Amino acid sequence: MIAFKDLHKIYIMGEERVAALDGVSLEIAAGEHVAVVGPSGSGKSSLMNILGGLDRPTTGTYRFDGEDVGGFDDDELAEFRRRRIGFVFQSFQLLPRLSALQNVELPMVYAGVSRGERRERAAAMLDRVGLGTRKGHKPTQLSGGQQQRVAIARALANGPDLLLADEPTGALDTHTGEEVLALFGELNAEGLTLVVVTHDPDVAAQARRRVTFRDGKIVQDDAGVAA
Repeated sequence: MIAFKDLHKIYIMGEERVAALDGVSLEIAAGEHVAVVGPSGSGKSSLMNILGGLDRPTTGTYRFDGEDVGGFDDDELAEFRRRRIGFVFQSFQLLPRLSALQNVELPMVYAGVSRGERRERAAAMLDRVGLGTRKGHKPTQLSGGQQQRVAIARALANGPDLLLADEPTGALDTHTGEEVLALFGELNAEGLTLVVVTHDPDVAAQARRRVTFRDGKIVQDDAGVAA
């Protein structure tokens, strides 16, 4: 499904060249649950940004289901993000003036889905994450765990092939974080490909594969780790 080959990402900071990714090659099969781990500055966030089509590699290739993502123009890259990728962030990034239902509808607005269909689909997604009775609540009326569930429902709204989660439990207490991770496990068991970027060993332990980064390189790839 996903194939990186000899990926490099160079940032120019004044007269200094910083290699965020240094020759990364990696394949992720459809249906995998992968944790990308490593210390700050190891390259894991740069990898996630490229994987999600938020940034481009300096050199190297990125293929998604055989498509050369690196060759996409800006419009094609935006369409790729809308169509294929769902994003979940640590800070939820919900719009405070909108209800849970309206927040989940947003990606479908940009995808051109009709009002009736997107409302029906958003309601189904909120039911799926256990918030069917909170559709009209605004983010300030929801707990942190509930807000993250709304964010997950929003990420699923356009039926992505890949769910990318960046420190998804970082703003949650232990119990609530475990509930979110359990939901991720259910989604993965249903066939959704899941890549989680984290520095939390407990979050990484839930994945079936852990890829460890250091200094822009993969230093360990533990395939087949039991969930």
